[in-house]
Amino acid sequence: MARQEIESLREAMKKHWIALSVIPTADPHGSEYPGEHFKARKYLSGFTGSAGTLAVSADWAGLWTDGRYFLQAERQLAGSGITLYKMGEEGVPSLEEELARRLPERGILAYDGTIVSRKMGQSLRQIAEKKDGRIRLIDLPEEVWADRPARGKEPVFSLELCYAGESRMQKLSRVREQMKKENAEMHVVTTLDDIAWLTNLRGSDIICNPVFLSYLVLSMEEAWLFVQDGVLSGTVLEELSEDHIHVCSYDNFFREFASVCRFKTVLADSSRVNEQTWSALKGARHIVDKPNPSTTMKAVKNPVEAENMRKAHVKDGVAVTKFLYWLKKQIGRQPITEGGAAAYLEQCRAEGEHYFGPSFSTIAAYGSNGAQVHYGMEGEGAPLLPEGFLLVDSGGQYLEGTTDITRTVALGPLTAKQRRDFTAVLKGMLALGDVKFLRGIRGANLDYVAREPLWSIGLDYLHGTGHGVGYFLNVHEGPNGFRWKLPPEGTETAVLAAGMVTSDEPGFYLEGEYGIRTENLLLCREAEKNRYGQFLEFEHLTMAPIDLDAVDLEWMDERDKKRLNGYHQKVRETLSPYFEGEELRWLEEATRAV
Repeated sequence: MARQEIESLREAMKKHWIALSVIPTADPHGSEYPGEHFKARKYLSGFTGSAGTLAVSADWAGLWTDGRYFLQAERQLAGSGITLYKMGEEGVPSLEEELARRLPERGILAYDGTIVSRKMGQSLRQIAEKKDGRIRLIDLPEEVWADRPARGKEPVFSLELCYAGESRMQKLSRVREQMKKENAEMHVVTTLDDIAWLTNLRGSDIICNPVFLSYLVLSMEEAWLFVQDGVLSGTVLEELSEDHIHVCSYDNFFREFASVCRFKTVLADSSRVNEQTWSALKGARHIVDKPNPSTTMKAVKNPVEAENMRKAHVKDGVAVTKFLYWLKKQIGRQPITEGGAAAYLEQCRAEGEHYFGPSFSTIAAYGSNGAQVHYGMEGEGAPLLPEGFLLVDSGGQYLEGTTDITRTVALGPLTAKQRRDFTAVLKGMLALGDVKFLRGIRGANLDYVAREPLWSIGLDYLHGTGHGVGYFLNVHEGPNGFRWKLPPEGTETAVLAAGMVTSDEPGFYLEGEYGIRTENLLLCREAEKNRYGQFLEFEHLTMAPIDLDAVDLEWMDERDKKRLNGYHQKVRETLSPYFEGEELRWLEEATRAV
Protein backbone atom coordinates (compact mmCIF):
# COMPACT_ATOMS: atom_id res chain seq x y z
CA MET A 1 0.00 0.00 0.00
CA ALA A 2 1.35 3.41 -0.95
CA ARG A 3 2.12 6.11 1.58
CA GLN A 4 -0.70 8.56 2.15
CA GLU A 5 1.60 11.43 1.13
CA ILE A 6 2.14 9.75 -2.26
CA GLU A 7 -1.59 9.23 -2.71
CA SER A 8 -2.21 12.91 -1.93
CA LEU A 9 0.38 13.87 -4.55
CA ARG A 10 -1.37 11.64 -7.08
CA GLU A 11 -4.64 13.41 -6.40
CA ALA A 12 -2.97 16.75 -7.12
CA MET A 13 -1.41 15.31 -10.29
CA LYS A 14 -4.81 14.08 -11.44
CA LYS A 15 -6.29 17.55 -10.92
CA HIS A 16 -3.62 19.06 -13.19
CA TRP A 17 -3.67 16.23 -15.77
CA ILE A 18 -0.05 15.35 -14.90
CA ALA A 19 1.26 11.91 -15.89
CA LEU A 20 4.66 11.98 -14.18
CA SER A 21 6.02 14.15 -11.38
CA VAL A 22 9.71 14.47 -10.48
CA ILE A 23 10.76 15.63 -7.00
CA PRO A 24 14.54 15.96 -6.49
CA THR A 25 16.42 16.63 -3.25
CA ALA A 26 17.06 20.32 -3.78
CA ASP A 27 16.35 23.94 -3.00
CA PRO A 28 16.57 26.86 -5.47
CA HIS A 29 20.34 26.97 -4.96
CA GLY A 30 21.33 23.33 -5.42
CA SER A 31 22.25 22.99 -1.74
CA GLU A 32 23.32 19.54 -0.56
CA TYR A 33 21.40 19.93 2.69
CA PRO A 34 18.22 21.85 1.83
CA GLY A 35 16.34 23.54 4.65
CA GLU A 36 13.26 21.81 6.05
CA HIS A 37 11.00 23.95 3.83
CA PHE A 38 12.52 22.35 0.74
CA LYS A 39 12.58 18.69 1.86
CA ALA A 40 9.57 17.66 -0.21
CA ARG A 41 11.20 14.40 -1.32
CA LYS A 42 11.75 13.41 2.30
CA TYR A 43 8.17 14.37 3.23
CA LEU A 44 6.63 12.42 0.36
CA SER A 45 8.80 9.29 0.41
CA GLY A 46 9.88 8.92 4.06
CA PHE A 47 13.50 8.44 2.91
CA THR A 48 15.73 10.75 4.97
CA GLY A 49 19.06 10.42 3.13
CA SER A 50 20.65 13.59 1.81
CA ALA A 51 20.61 12.49 -1.84
CA GLY A 52 17.79 11.05 -3.90
CA THR A 53 15.20 11.79 -6.58
CA LEU A 54 11.57 10.69 -6.41
CA ALA A 55 9.37 10.13 -9.45
CA VAL A 56 5.65 9.37 -9.26
CA SER A 57 2.95 8.35 -11.71
CA ALA A 58 -0.65 7.23 -11.16
CA ASP A 59 0.36 3.59 -10.58
CA TRP A 60 4.10 3.67 -9.84
CA ALA A 61 6.70 5.47 -7.75
CA GLY A 62 10.49 5.15 -7.82
CA LEU A 63 13.39 6.63 -5.88
CA TRP A 64 16.98 6.88 -7.12
CA THR A 65 19.88 7.18 -4.68
CA ASP A 66 23.57 6.30 -4.61
CA GLY A 67 25.63 3.61 -2.89
CA ARG A 68 25.93 5.56 0.37
CA TYR A 69 22.23 5.06 1.03
CA PHE A 70 21.28 1.67 -0.43
CA LEU A 71 20.76 -0.06 2.93
CA GLN A 72 19.06 2.94 4.54
CA ALA A 73 16.73 3.41 1.57
CA GLU A 74 15.79 -0.28 1.51
CA ARG A 75 14.79 -0.06 5.16
CA GLN A 76 12.93 3.26 4.98
CA LEU A 77 11.09 2.51 1.73
CA ALA A 78 9.89 -0.94 2.82
CA GLY A 79 6.10 -1.08 2.55
CA SER A 80 5.87 2.40 0.99
CA GLY A 81 5.00 1.24 -2.50
CA ILE A 82 8.11 3.07 -3.77
CA THR A 83 10.63 1.08 -5.83
CA LEU A 84 14.31 1.66 -5.00
CA TYR A 85 16.62 2.22 -7.97
CA LYS A 86 20.25 1.75 -6.97
CA MET A 87 22.20 4.24 -9.06
CA GLY A 88 25.25 2.87 -10.83
CA GLU A 89 24.36 -0.78 -10.23
CA GLU A 90 24.40 -3.16 -13.17
CA GLY A 91 21.02 -3.47 -14.87
CA VAL A 92 19.46 -0.55 -12.99
CA PRO A 93 17.91 2.01 -15.36
CA SER A 94 18.72 5.67 -14.86
CA LEU A 95 16.04 8.16 -13.89
CA GLU A 96 15.90 9.45 -17.45
CA GLU A 97 15.59 5.95 -18.94
CA GLU A 98 12.75 4.99 -16.62
CA LEU A 99 10.90 8.27 -17.14
CA ALA A 100 11.20 7.86 -20.91
CA ARG A 101 9.70 4.38 -20.62
CA ARG A 102 6.83 5.40 -18.35
CA LEU A 103 5.77 8.77 -19.77
CA PRO A 104 2.75 8.14 -22.03
CA GLU A 105 2.42 9.69 -25.47
CA ARG A 106 1.46 13.38 -25.17
CA GLY A 107 1.76 13.09 -21.40
CA ILE A 108 2.63 15.97 -19.05
CA LEU A 109 5.90 15.72 -17.06
CA ALA A 110 5.95 18.08 -14.06
CA TYR A 111 8.56 19.46 -11.70
CA ASP A 112 9.25 22.61 -9.67
CA GLY A 113 11.30 24.91 -11.89
CA THR A 114 12.87 26.68 -8.92
CA ILE A 115 14.60 23.53 -7.62
CA VAL A 116 15.54 21.71 -10.84
CA SER A 117 18.73 22.84 -12.53
CA ARG A 118 18.66 24.00 -16.14
CA LYS A 119 20.87 21.04 -17.07
CA MET A 120 18.52 18.49 -15.50
CA GLY A 121 15.55 20.36 -16.93
CA GLN A 122 16.96 20.00 -20.44
CA SER A 123 17.10 16.22 -20.01
CA LEU A 124 13.50 16.15 -18.79
CA ARG A 125 12.37 18.34 -21.68
CA GLN A 126 13.99 15.99 -24.17
CA ILE A 127 12.10 13.07 -22.64
CA ALA A 128 8.80 14.93 -23.02
CA GLU A 129 9.57 16.03 -26.57
CA LYS A 130 10.24 12.46 -27.72
CA LYS A 131 6.77 11.49 -26.48
CA ASP A 132 5.17 14.59 -28.01
CA GLY A 133 4.45 15.60 -24.43
CA ARG A 134 4.69 18.78 -22.41
CA ILE A 135 6.57 20.10 -19.38
CA ARG A 136 4.68 21.73 -16.51
CA LEU A 137 6.64 23.80 -13.99
CA ILE A 138 4.70 23.55 -10.75
CA ASP A 139 5.41 23.08 -7.03
CA LEU A 140 2.98 20.18 -6.48
CA PRO A 141 4.16 19.37 -2.92
CA GLU A 142 3.00 22.85 -1.89
CA GLU A 143 -0.57 21.76 -2.63
CA VAL A 144 -0.44 18.67 -0.38
CA TRP A 145 2.01 19.62 2.39
CA ALA A 146 -0.33 21.21 4.93
CA ASP A 147 2.20 21.97 7.70
CA ARG A 148 5.17 22.82 5.49
CA PRO A 149 7.92 24.55 7.52
CA ALA A 150 8.82 28.15 6.73
CA ARG A 151 12.07 29.05 4.96
CA GLY A 152 15.13 29.61 7.11
CA LYS A 153 15.67 33.29 7.89
CA GLU A 154 18.63 33.79 10.22
CA PRO A 155 20.91 36.82 10.73
CA VAL A 156 23.84 37.26 8.33
CA PHE A 157 27.26 38.42 9.58
CA SER A 158 30.59 39.50 8.09
CA LEU A 159 33.66 37.28 8.10
CA GLU A 160 36.59 39.45 9.14
CA LEU A 161 39.64 39.78 6.92
CA CYS A 162 41.82 37.95 9.47
CA TYR A 163 39.75 34.84 8.66
CA ALA A 164 38.91 35.43 4.99
CA GLY A 165 42.39 36.52 3.94
CA GLU A 166 41.01 38.51 0.99
CA SER A 167 38.47 41.32 0.81
CA ARG A 168 35.17 40.96 -1.03
CA MET A 169 36.26 43.64 -3.50
CA GLN A 170 39.41 41.67 -4.32
CA LYS A 171 37.32 38.55 -4.89
CA LEU A 172 34.77 40.35 -7.03
CA SER A 173 37.58 41.92 -9.04
CA ARG A 174 39.01 38.47 -9.79
CA VAL A 175 35.62 37.24 -10.96
CA ARG A 176 35.21 40.32 -13.15
CA GLU A 177 38.55 39.56 -14.79
CA GLN A 178 37.12 36.17 -15.78
CA MET A 179 33.94 37.84 -17.01
CA LYS A 180 36.06 40.02 -19.28
CA LYS A 181 37.73 36.95 -20.76
CA GLU A 182 34.29 35.55 -21.58
CA ASN A 183 33.05 38.93 -22.91
CA ALA A 184 30.27 38.77 -20.30
CA GLU A 185 28.68 41.99 -19.08
CA MET A 186 26.71 40.28 -16.29
CA HIS A 187 27.15 37.21 -14.11
CA VAL A 188 24.50 35.47 -12.01
CA VAL A 189 25.48 33.36 -8.99
CA THR A 190 22.84 31.19 -7.34
CA THR A 191 24.95 28.75 -5.27
CA LEU A 192 24.98 29.79 -1.64
CA ASP A 193 28.57 28.83 -0.82
CA ASP A 194 29.87 30.82 -3.81
CA ILE A 195 27.86 33.84 -2.69
CA ALA A 196 29.01 33.56 0.93
CA TRP A 197 32.64 33.24 -0.16
CA LEU A 198 32.48 36.13 -2.63
CA THR A 199 30.81 38.51 -0.19
CA ASN A 200 32.71 37.42 2.97
CA LEU A 201 29.35 36.90 4.65
CA ARG A 202 28.06 33.92 6.61
CA GLY A 203 24.67 32.81 7.93
CA SER A 204 22.79 29.73 9.08
CA ASP A 205 19.78 29.21 6.83
CA ILE A 206 21.04 25.74 5.81
CA ILE A 207 21.70 23.17 8.52
CA CYS A 208 25.44 22.58 9.10
CA ASN A 209 26.40 25.01 6.29
CA PRO A 210 27.12 28.63 7.35
CA VAL A 211 25.36 30.16 4.34
CA PHE A 212 22.22 32.22 3.76
CA LEU A 213 19.43 32.17 1.18
CA SER A 214 20.48 34.60 -1.54
CA TYR A 215 21.20 35.35 -5.17
CA LEU A 216 24.05 37.52 -6.48
CA VAL A 217 24.23 39.39 -9.77
CA LEU A 218 27.42 41.13 -10.95
CA SER A 219 28.08 43.73 -13.58
CA MET A 220 31.56 45.12 -14.26
CA GLU A 221 31.03 47.96 -11.76
CA GLU A 222 28.17 47.00 -9.46
CA ALA A 223 26.55 44.03 -7.74
CA TRP A 224 23.06 43.16 -6.54
CA LEU A 225 22.66 40.88 -3.52
CA PHE A 226 19.16 39.45 -3.08
CA VAL A 227 18.54 38.40 0.53
CA GLN A 228 15.53 37.95 2.77
CA ASP A 229 14.28 41.09 4.42
CA GLY A 230 15.72 41.94 7.82
CA VAL A 231 18.68 39.53 7.90
CA LEU A 232 21.40 42.19 7.47
CA SER A 233 22.44 44.54 10.26
CA GLY A 234 23.03 48.24 9.69
CA THR A 235 26.79 47.66 9.88
CA VAL A 236 26.74 44.97 7.20
CA LEU A 237 24.51 47.12 5.00
CA GLU A 238 27.02 49.96 5.23
CA GLU A 239 29.92 47.64 4.34
CA LEU A 240 28.10 46.34 1.28
CA SER A 241 27.14 49.85 0.16
CA GLU A 242 30.79 50.94 0.36
CA ASP A 243 31.66 48.04 -1.95
CA HIS A 244 28.96 49.04 -4.48
CA ILE A 245 26.71 46.10 -3.63
CA HIS A 246 23.00 46.90 -3.74
CA VAL A 247 20.84 44.91 -1.32
CA CYS A 248 17.52 43.73 -2.77
CA SER A 249 14.65 41.55 -1.59
CA TYR A 250 15.04 37.80 -2.10
CA ASP A 251 11.39 37.50 -3.14
CA ASN A 252 11.87 40.04 -5.96
CA PHE A 253 14.82 38.26 -7.55
CA PHE A 254 13.22 36.79 -10.66
CA ARG A 255 11.58 40.05 -11.70
CA GLU A 256 14.51 42.40 -10.99
CA PHE A 257 17.15 39.98 -12.25
CA ALA A 258 15.43 39.72 -15.63
CA SER A 259 15.40 43.51 -15.87
CA VAL A 260 19.11 44.12 -15.16
CA CYS A 261 20.19 41.35 -17.54
CA ARG A 262 18.01 42.35 -20.49
CA PHE A 263 19.99 42.81 -23.72
CA LYS A 264 23.23 41.82 -21.93
CA THR A 265 25.70 38.95 -22.36
CA VAL A 266 25.36 36.90 -19.18
CA LEU A 267 27.71 34.34 -17.66
CA ALA A 268 25.67 31.53 -16.02
CA ASP A 269 26.23 27.87 -15.19
CA SER A 270 23.34 25.70 -16.43
CA SER A 271 24.35 22.86 -14.11
CA ARG A 272 23.87 25.12 -11.07
CA VAL A 273 21.24 27.68 -12.10
CA ASN A 274 17.63 26.56 -11.68
CA GLU A 275 15.14 26.44 -14.53
CA GLN A 276 13.20 29.51 -13.43
CA THR A 277 16.36 31.62 -13.22
CA TRP A 278 17.39 30.43 -16.67
CA SER A 279 13.96 31.26 -18.03
CA ALA A 280 14.36 34.81 -16.68
CA LEU A 281 17.38 35.15 -19.01
CA LYS A 282 15.25 34.93 -22.15
CA GLY A 283 15.69 38.70 -22.62
CA ALA A 284 19.51 38.44 -22.50
CA ARG A 285 21.49 39.06 -25.69
CA HIS A 286 23.62 35.96 -25.16
CA ILE A 287 24.29 33.40 -22.40
CA VAL A 288 27.81 32.12 -21.73
CA ASP A 289 27.16 28.70 -20.17
CA LYS A 290 30.25 28.00 -18.10
CA PRO A 291 31.03 27.16 -14.44
CA ASN A 292 31.10 29.98 -11.90
CA PRO A 293 34.68 31.32 -11.71
CA SER A 294 34.31 31.52 -7.92
CA THR A 295 33.92 27.74 -7.63
CA THR A 296 37.54 27.08 -8.51
CA MET A 297 38.76 30.24 -6.77
CA LYS A 298 37.31 29.31 -3.39
CA ALA A 299 38.65 25.74 -3.70
CA VAL A 300 42.19 27.14 -3.53
CA LYS A 301 42.65 28.36 0.02
CA ASN A 302 44.79 31.48 0.37
CA PRO A 303 47.67 31.45 2.90
CA VAL A 304 45.50 33.00 5.64
CA GLU A 305 42.76 30.43 5.11
CA ALA A 306 45.28 27.57 5.03
CA GLU A 307 46.91 28.65 8.29
CA ASN A 308 43.53 29.14 9.93
CA MET A 309 42.45 25.66 8.83
CA ARG A 310 45.49 24.22 10.58
CA LYS A 311 44.34 26.00 13.74
CA ALA A 312 40.79 24.69 13.32
CA HIS A 313 42.08 21.15 13.03
CA VAL A 314 44.13 21.48 16.20
CA LYS A 315 40.98 22.52 18.09
CA ASP A 316 39.02 19.76 16.44
CA GLY A 317 41.76 17.23 17.16
CA VAL A 318 41.69 18.11 20.84
CA ALA A 319 37.93 17.53 20.90
CA VAL A 320 38.10 14.22 19.02
CA THR A 321 40.98 12.98 21.19
CA LYS A 322 39.07 13.79 24.38
CA PHE A 323 36.14 11.86 22.93
CA LEU A 324 38.30 8.85 22.03
CA TYR A 325 39.84 8.82 25.52
CA TRP A 326 36.38 8.93 27.15
CA LEU A 327 35.04 6.22 24.85
CA LYS A 328 37.93 3.86 25.48
CA LYS A 329 37.76 4.37 29.24
CA GLN A 330 33.99 4.17 29.64
CA ILE A 331 32.95 1.41 27.24
CA GLY A 332 31.72 -1.55 29.27
CA ARG A 333 31.70 0.51 32.46
CA GLN A 334 28.62 2.63 31.77
CA PRO A 335 25.72 2.35 29.30
CA ILE A 336 26.51 4.24 26.07
CA THR A 337 24.39 4.44 22.94
CA GLU A 338 25.28 5.67 19.47
CA GLY A 339 23.36 8.86 20.25
CA GLY A 340 25.11 9.25 23.59
CA ALA A 341 28.52 8.93 21.93
CA ALA A 342 27.60 11.53 19.28
CA ALA A 343 26.32 13.89 21.98
CA TYR A 344 29.53 13.59 24.01
CA LEU A 345 31.64 14.34 20.92
CA GLU A 346 29.50 17.42 20.24
CA GLN A 347 30.01 18.48 23.85
CA CYS A 348 33.78 18.21 23.41
CA ARG A 349 33.68 20.31 20.25
CA ALA A 350 31.42 22.93 21.83
CA GLU A 351 34.20 23.69 24.34
CA GLY A 352 36.40 24.96 21.50
CA GLU A 353 36.72 28.68 20.80
CA HIS A 354 34.84 30.01 17.74
CA TYR A 355 32.85 26.80 17.33
CA PHE A 356 29.67 27.25 15.27
CA GLY A 357 28.29 23.71 15.28
CA PRO A 358 28.71 20.50 13.28
CA SER A 359 29.64 20.58 9.60
CA PHE A 360 27.19 17.71 9.00
CA SER A 361 25.07 15.39 11.13
CA THR A 362 27.39 13.10 13.07
CA ILE A 363 27.38 9.45 12.04
CA ALA A 364 27.96 7.17 15.05
CA ALA A 365 27.39 3.65 13.72
CA TYR A 366 28.01 0.58 15.84
CA GLY A 367 28.55 -2.94 14.50
CA SER A 368 26.37 -3.76 11.50
CA ASN A 369 25.08 -0.17 11.37
CA GLY A 370 28.54 0.86 10.22
CA ALA A 371 27.95 -1.03 6.98
CA GLN A 372 25.51 1.74 5.98
CA VAL A 373 27.88 4.32 4.52
CA HIS A 374 25.69 7.26 5.57
CA TYR A 375 23.91 5.63 8.47
CA GLY A 376 20.91 7.60 9.73
CA MET A 377 20.50 7.03 13.46
CA GLU A 378 16.95 6.80 14.79
CA GLY A 379 16.35 7.92 18.38
CA GLU A 380 19.27 7.08 20.66
CA GLY A 381 20.44 4.39 18.27
CA ALA A 382 21.99 1.09 19.19
CA PRO A 383 23.68 0.41 22.54
CA LEU A 384 27.46 0.08 22.39
CA LEU A 385 28.98 -3.19 23.59
CA PRO A 386 32.63 -3.79 24.56
CA GLU A 387 33.33 -5.60 21.30
CA GLY A 388 33.52 -4.84 17.61
CA PHE A 389 33.73 -1.49 15.82
CA LEU A 390 32.16 1.93 16.30
CA LEU A 391 32.48 4.13 13.19
CA VAL A 392 32.28 7.87 13.93
CA ASP A 393 32.18 10.32 11.02
CA SER A 394 31.88 13.92 12.16
CA GLY A 395 33.07 17.46 11.64
CA GLY A 396 32.89 20.99 12.95
CA GLN A 397 32.44 24.54 11.72
CA TYR A 398 34.85 27.10 13.18
CA LEU A 399 35.66 30.68 12.22
CA GLU A 400 39.04 29.20 11.33
CA GLY A 401 37.65 26.59 8.96
CA THR A 402 35.65 23.43 8.37
CA THR A 403 36.66 19.96 9.57
CA ASP A 404 35.66 16.42 8.60
CA ILE A 405 37.12 13.33 10.28
CA THR A 406 36.25 9.65 10.52
CA ARG A 407 37.68 7.28 13.09
CA THR A 408 36.74 3.62 13.48
CA VAL A 409 37.26 2.53 17.07
CA ALA A 410 37.74 -0.98 18.47
CA LEU A 411 35.46 -1.18 21.50
CA GLY A 412 36.77 -4.62 22.45
CA PRO A 413 37.88 -7.90 20.87
CA LEU A 414 38.08 -8.05 17.07
CA THR A 415 38.30 -10.95 14.65
CA ALA A 416 41.38 -11.48 12.50
CA LYS A 417 39.32 -10.45 9.46
CA GLN A 418 38.19 -7.22 11.11
CA ARG A 419 41.79 -6.31 11.92
CA ARG A 420 42.94 -7.18 8.40
CA ASP A 421 40.19 -5.05 6.82
CA PHE A 422 40.88 -2.13 9.19
CA THR A 423 44.57 -2.30 8.31
CA ALA A 424 43.90 -2.39 4.55
CA VAL A 425 41.77 0.75 4.84
CA LEU A 426 44.42 2.46 6.97
CA LYS A 427 47.20 1.57 4.51
CA GLY A 428 45.25 3.16 1.68
CA MET A 429 44.54 6.36 3.63
CA LEU A 430 48.18 6.77 4.63
CA ALA A 431 49.45 5.96 1.13
CA LEU A 432 47.29 8.61 -0.52
CA GLY A 433 48.35 11.19 2.05
CA ASP A 434 51.98 10.42 1.26
CA VAL A 435 51.96 10.70 -2.55
CA LYS A 436 54.05 13.17 -4.50
CA PHE A 437 52.90 14.08 -8.00
CA LEU A 438 53.44 16.50 -10.86
CA ARG A 439 51.23 19.52 -11.40
CA GLY A 440 48.48 18.65 -13.85
CA ILE A 441 47.33 15.53 -12.03
CA ARG A 442 43.62 15.17 -11.29
CA GLY A 443 42.01 13.40 -8.36
CA ALA A 444 40.91 10.58 -10.66
CA ASN A 445 44.59 9.78 -11.24
CA LEU A 446 45.26 9.27 -7.53
CA ASP A 447 42.16 7.40 -6.38
CA TYR A 448 43.85 4.04 -7.05
CA VAL A 449 46.50 4.75 -4.42
CA ALA A 450 43.90 4.56 -1.64
CA ARG A 451 42.06 1.55 -3.09
CA GLU A 452 45.07 -0.62 -3.96
CA PRO A 453 45.43 -2.31 -0.52
CA LEU A 454 41.75 -3.27 -0.66
CA TRP A 455 41.73 -4.22 -4.34
CA SER A 456 44.76 -6.44 -3.73
CA ILE A 457 42.60 -8.66 -1.47
CA GLY A 458 39.49 -8.43 -3.65
CA LEU A 459 37.65 -5.73 -1.68
CA ASP A 460 36.32 -2.25 -2.53
CA TYR A 461 33.95 0.51 -1.38
CA LEU A 462 31.04 2.10 -3.23
CA HIS A 463 31.85 5.78 -2.75
CA GLY A 464 34.45 8.27 -3.80
CA THR A 465 37.71 8.39 -1.87
CA GLY A 466 37.55 12.11 -1.23
CA HIS A 467 35.77 15.43 -1.74
CA GLY A 468 36.78 19.06 -1.53
CA VAL A 469 36.11 20.94 1.72
CA GLY A 470 35.21 24.60 2.08
CA TYR A 471 36.62 27.27 4.38
CA PHE A 472 33.97 27.81 7.09
CA LEU A 473 31.58 26.76 4.34
CA ASN A 474 30.17 23.53 2.92
CA VAL A 475 31.89 20.36 4.04
CA HIS A 476 31.41 19.00 0.50
CA GLU A 477 32.83 21.41 -2.06
CA GLY A 478 33.89 21.00 -5.67
CA PRO A 479 35.58 20.85 -8.02
CA ASN A 480 38.44 18.80 -6.48
CA GLY A 481 38.04 15.24 -5.27
CA PHE A 482 39.33 11.68 -5.50
CA ARG A 483 37.23 9.17 -7.46
CA TRP A 484 38.00 6.82 -10.31
CA LYS A 485 34.39 6.31 -11.43
CA LEU A 486 33.46 9.70 -12.86
CA PRO A 487 29.78 10.70 -12.90
CA PRO A 488 28.21 11.53 -16.28
CA GLU A 489 28.32 15.27 -15.68
CA GLY A 490 32.09 15.09 -15.19
CA THR A 491 32.23 16.68 -11.74
CA GLU A 492 35.23 16.40 -9.46
CA THR A 493 37.70 16.19 -12.33
CA ALA A 494 39.63 19.34 -11.45
CA VAL A 495 43.38 19.54 -11.70
CA LEU A 496 44.72 19.49 -8.14
CA ALA A 497 46.35 22.75 -7.05
CA ALA A 498 48.27 23.97 -4.04
CA GLY A 499 45.77 25.29 -1.50
CA MET A 500 43.03 22.77 -2.21
CA VAL A 501 41.71 20.80 0.76
CA THR A 502 40.43 17.31 0.00
CA SER A 503 39.25 14.45 2.19
CA ASP A 504 41.08 11.11 2.14
CA GLU A 505 38.56 8.50 3.28
CA PRO A 506 38.79 4.93 2.01
CA GLY A 507 36.56 2.40 3.73
CA PHE A 508 35.17 -1.12 3.74
CA TYR A 509 31.60 -2.18 4.51
CA LEU A 510 30.44 -5.75 5.13
CA GLU A 511 26.66 -5.80 5.08
CA GLY A 512 25.14 -7.14 8.28
CA GLU A 513 28.47 -7.16 10.13
CA TYR A 514 30.56 -3.96 10.29
CA GLY A 515 31.84 -0.85 8.56
CA ILE A 516 35.31 0.70 8.57
CA ARG A 517 36.39 4.16 7.39
CA THR A 518 39.44 6.23 8.26
CA GLU A 519 39.41 9.84 7.10
CA ASN A 520 41.82 12.75 7.23
CA LEU A 521 41.70 16.07 5.39
CA LEU A 522 44.67 16.83 3.15
CA LEU A 523 46.02 20.24 2.16
CA CYS A 524 47.72 20.25 -1.23
CA ARG A 525 51.01 22.16 -1.22
CA GLU A 526 53.99 22.69 -3.48
CA ALA A 527 57.02 20.40 -3.19
CA GLU A 528 60.21 20.74 -5.21
CA LYS A 529 60.41 22.10 -8.72
CA ASN A 530 62.97 20.71 -11.13
CA ARG A 531 63.48 19.95 -14.82
CA TYR A 532 60.47 17.61 -14.73
CA GLY A 533 58.18 20.33 -13.53
CA GLN A 534 56.46 21.45 -10.31
CA PHE A 535 55.82 18.63 -7.87
CA LEU A 536 52.97 18.72 -5.34
CA GLU A 537 52.33 16.82 -2.13
CA PHE A 538 49.82 16.65 0.71
CA GLU A 539 49.87 17.80 4.31
CA HIS A 540 47.63 16.05 6.84
CA LEU A 541 45.42 18.71 8.44
CA THR A 542 43.50 16.28 10.65
CA MET A 543 45.16 15.71 14.01
CA ALA A 544 43.74 12.76 16.00
CA PRO A 545 44.94 9.26 16.91
CA ILE A 546 44.15 6.23 14.78
CA ASP A 547 43.17 3.22 16.88
CA LEU A 548 46.25 1.00 17.14
CA ASP A 549 44.15 -1.66 18.88
CA ALA A 550 42.60 -2.45 15.49
CA VAL A 551 45.85 -2.61 13.49
CA ASP A 552 47.30 -5.92 12.35
CA LEU A 553 51.01 -5.18 11.94
CA GLU A 554 51.56 -8.36 9.93
CA TRP A 555 49.61 -6.69 7.11
CA MET A 556 51.86 -3.60 7.18
CA ASP A 557 55.29 -3.33 5.58
CA GLU A 558 58.01 -1.01 6.83
CA ARG A 559 56.85 1.84 4.61
CA ASP A 560 53.32 1.53 6.03
CA LYS A 561 54.66 1.59 9.58
CA LYS A 562 56.86 4.59 8.83
CA ARG A 563 53.84 6.51 7.50
CA LEU A 564 51.73 5.60 10.54
CA ASN A 565 54.49 6.44 13.01
CA GLY A 566 55.26 9.72 11.27
CA TYR A 567 51.61 10.76 11.36
CA HIS A 568 51.20 9.78 15.01
CA GLN A 569 54.37 11.62 15.98
CA LYS A 570 52.94 14.79 14.45
CA VAL A 571 49.62 14.24 16.26
CA ARG A 572 51.41 13.71 19.57
CA GLU A 573 53.64 16.78 19.20
CA THR A 574 50.73 18.98 18.06
CA LEU A 575 48.18 17.95 20.69
CA SER A 576 50.31 17.20 23.78
CA PRO A 577 50.38 20.85 24.95
CA TYR A 578 46.59 20.72 25.34
CA PHE A 579 46.53 17.68 27.64
CA GLU A 580 47.84 16.72 31.05
CA GLY A 581 47.67 13.89 33.55
CA GLU A 582 45.86 10.71 32.56
CA GLU A 583 44.63 12.13 29.26
CA LEU A 584 48.18 13.04 28.23
CA ARG A 585 49.48 9.59 29.17
CA TRP A 586 46.69 8.02 27.12
CA LEU A 587 47.50 10.25 24.10
CA GLU A 588 51.16 9.25 24.29
CA GLU A 589 50.23 5.56 24.40
CA ALA A 590 47.64 5.95 21.62
CA THR A 591 50.26 7.51 19.31
CA ARG A 592 53.19 5.26 20.24
CA ALA A 593 55.51 4.02 17.50
CA VAL A 594 54.83 0.54 16.16
